[in-house]
Amino acid sequence: MRIFVAGATGAVGRPLVAALIAAGYSVVGMTHRAGKAEAIKRMGAEPAVADGLDAAAVEAAVASAKPDIVIHQMTDLAGLTDLRHFDRAFAKTNELRTQGTDILLAAARKAGANRFIAQSFGGWAYDRSGGSVKTETDPFDAEPPQELHRTLQAIQYLEQTVTGSTLPEGIALRYGYFYGPGTGMLAPAMLDQLRRRRVPVIGDGGGWWSFIHVDDAASATVAAIEHARPGNIYNIVDDEPAEVKVWLPALAATVGARPPYRVPAWLGRLLAGEHMVAMMTQVRGGSNAKAKRELGWQPAHSSWRQGFAEAARQSTDHKAAA
Repeated sequence: MRIFVAGATGAVGRPLVAALIAAGYSVVGMTHRAGKAEAIKRMGAEPAVADGLDAAAVEAAVASAKPDIVIHQMTDLAGLTDLRHFDRAFAKTNELRTQGTDILLAAARKAGANRFIAQSFGGWAYDRSGGSVKTETDPFDAEPPQELHRTLQAIQYLEQTVTGSTLPEGIALRYGYFYGPGTGMLAPAMLDQLRRRRVPVIGDGGGWWSFIHVDDAASATVAAIEHARPGNIYNIVDDEPAEVKVWLPALAATVGARPPYRVPAWLGRLLAGEHMVAMMTQVRGGSNAKAKRELGWQPAHSSWRQGFAEAARQSTDHKAAA
């Protein structure tokens, strides 16, 4: 079976390509940077170079690949640090979730692909009322903080467009907050902020977050190829949603940083904005029960607790080896 992965060199794209090849699939990996084509070859996949917002280039790349499955993993999140201006920081990713989705889906349809699987996100998007852990049937936030409006609209657009497709049949995977060696919550920029104590616990720290190791995001995506139901959305998160006041000090300790400062909500609004106060105090986590039940999937890192420690250790070992 031929699989086309758009965003093959991203945080999830890299372990996904490796997992697909290990499972016996033939993989074409797309990147927008020609310099990364060799890395895709080293992973055992065929490289394709195209900008995800260039319709002609994407159509040509997908047509050449002749895929059975197309997987959308395109984002632009590397080195992201300016969360005060959230929508501005996510502007390119939002384009890839809207215009990029339309382009890739049209190319997949024209090439005769059977299935289209797209990366979505559920980390802070759920309604901030009710229970602390949400399922796929729970609504997204109807009135998010202003700084999150455009990003949430882009996520909703992606999900509606993909799950509404019948040819190819569409599936959306709602990943939690990423982490892995040198990426996501353990990216160099994040570690620097933690060690400088620039990531405080705001207010009561009662916001619930759900995490996912990038390797587990990849394994869930592989499982979705055969087992996901068309038109469905799946939360891809670990087994232990956690409040900020629990996971943030634990992460700091794991990477050898001093405990984070604690600041009142009013000061958090001045320093970071209303949206960051909401993320620290009000957001909800996600349940992975549906993904486990329907995809036959189980995260290897069932809790961020062991996952953070393992990923941090791997990052340290990699640096020492280098």
